[in-house]
Amino acid sequence: MKILLTGVHGQLGAELRSQIGREVDLVALDRSGLNLADPDQIRSVIREVQPTVILNPAAYTAVDKAETDRDTAYAVNATAPAILAEEARALDALLIHFSTDYVFDGTLDRPYRESDASNPRSV
Repeated sequence: MKILLTGVHGQLGAELRSQIGREVDLVALDRSGLNLADPDQIRSVIREVQPTVILNPAAYTAVDKAETDRDTAYAVNATAPAILAEEARALDALLIHFSTDYVFDGTLDRPYRESDASNPRSV
């Protein structure tokens, strides 16, 4: 099994890296190795690595800054996961994408599901 892990220096990425066993072929990348704001680089890296699993905990998480840096926030948090999904499908790889509760407005009285409509209150 070959795993591509994004956002390896983030809080979740670092924890995931520490939990993945040594028997796995792990390619763990930070922003310098995989800039999720660069669609061409995403495609290139995935096609080069040829992972069987893509773990994507990376995200644009500077909530306040996202309000003024909308294009980058959208590229990393919306466009990049779509490209990761396309590339995973092409490789018949599994994509596990981690998100945040910020994509929902918080009005439901139950835990959210993937199929629930998002309604973010901010960029």
